[in-house]
Amino acid sequence: MRIARFTTGDDPRFALVQHEGDATYLAVLGGDPLYMPAMPTGERVELGDGVRLLSPVIPRSKVVAVGRNYLDHIREMGNEPPTSPMLFLKPNTSVVGPDDPIVLPDWTQEVSYEAELAIVISKVCKDVTPERARAYVLGYTVANDVTARDAQRTDGQWSRAKGFDTACPLGPWIDTDLNPDDVAVRSRVNGETRQDGRTADMIFDVDFIVSYVSEAMTLLPGDVILTGTPAGVGRIDAGDRVECEVEGIGVLANPVVRRS
Repeated sequence: MRIARFTTGDDPRFALVQHEGDATYLAVLGGDPLYMPAMPTGERVELGDGVRLLSPVIPRSKVVAVGRNYLDHIREMGNEPPTSPMLFLKPNTSVVGPDDPIVLPDWTQEVSYEAELAIVISKVCKDVTPERARAYVLGYTVANDVTARDAQRTDGQWSRAKGFDTACPLGPWIDTDLNPDDVAVRSRVNGETRQDGRTADMIFDVDFIVSYVSEAMTLLPGDVILTGTPAGVGRIDAGDRVECEVEGIGVLANPVVRRS
């Protein structure tokens, strides 16, 4: 099942994503599937002109991210592998959806893309074991952990570098059936492939990450966990278009603009 959040100009609504031939339809749901069963209303909207996909979830509490979770990315950045997951937070105000612009702040001159698999939490989750972790997962989506690399270096911590407005694109929808153990994670800038890794290469897998985070903080319905990025990160500039893709989910694309 794929769950999208969309608008046609009115209040955001949720829908199931359906395909018929070359057409994609949104089967509108009666409420938020995080809090009630996914019940179609009978209304269907064709995905196209006049329909805008939004971030499939706006975390009510937090976005938790894992740094340095792929060895090839660790090596390209000149760092040492961590002995446990490196956690940091991105505020929910950093979240945007498909085709929303990534706005480069005026205080940074070096912003990078980072394609990632994102976990969406379904219910209150505290001190769960890795074996029980997936019982607390609604599904998965695609994330771009946008990073002001120069601020990351100078600040000594990552809140400003990774938490600025528009620094967390999510989408295009949540896939509830994905097996996240070995899927491709890719990025493209202006059509050119920059990253091409697999989740099987993560140091810490999805089950361990959910368990580890839940030991430190309570996860709430709609919270999102970013799982790290493979090698190939690089700079983006105004005028670029960034595509992040997770095999089995789809493509999240965003234009890049510079705040004037």
